[in-house]
Amino acid sequence: MKLTFLGTGTSVGVPAIGCTCRVCQSNDPHDKRLRCSALVETENTRILIDAGPDFRQQMLGQPFRKIDAVLLTHIHYDHAGGVDDLRPFCQFGEVNVYADDITADALMHTVPYCFADHRYPGAPKINLLRLRHHREIKVNELSVIPFKVMHSKMPITAYRIGKLAYITDMKTIDDSEMAYLKDVDTLVVNALRYTPDHHAHQNVDDAVAFARRVGARQTFLIHSCHDIGLHEEVNKKLPPDIQLAYDGQTVILH
Repeated sequence: MKLTFLGTGTSVGVPAIGCTCRVCQSNDPHDKRLRCSALVETENTRILIDAGPDFRQQMLGQPFRKIDAVLLTHIHYDHAGGVDDLRPFCQFGEVNVYADDITADALMHTVPYCFADHRYPGAPKINLLRLRHHREIKVNELSVIPFKVMHSKMPITAYRIGKLAYITDMKTIDDSEMAYLKDVDTLVVNALRYTPDHHAHQNVDDAVAFARRVGARQTFLIHSCHDIGLHEEVNKKLPPDIQLAYDGQTVILH
């Protein structure tokens, strides 16, 4: 199984418009961060996690093949603003999009033409499936377990796929949800910046502490803004088993 980071940035991306900080001015491609999204793939199956406003750009660099499932974490624009750009993949048939009730209800309001009884020609063919936290989703040979984390006071969805756990936009997690992280080998989790603290997102120290709590063999930090610092410098400060992910990075999963 292969994990590809399509985007690792926060809601405004990096570089941020109008910013002249050394991260936004960096020539290192590792410091260019599109909005968060990822692909999990086997030879037979392709799962997309989140479809933000950069989805079209991100997929231009990927082989064109069927997407078997889209897993949405929540409705915020940087995670769901690119749903309309699923339309090219509809030539393979309806695209199954999984979302919790909050996200599904909002999506039907945001892009109602995708769910009309009589869709206009060319509209995305989306099969919206309402998930339940802790209830298994089968995507061909892959088992997906959605579980709940908190984005400030907003419940959102994280995903366990085999021994991979993908979590974004988390501030806290209830102790009862930790059972779904047992024996995780690869953890992906959000780390906005070092300081100051944020009301809805973990900082780097929070993410490192959470990684230690989970005990994964390797951890990748995502959803990072320009305030986190230069990619090369951050990775020198992090423990060897924890690293700042970058756009286009691929990881072979055990």
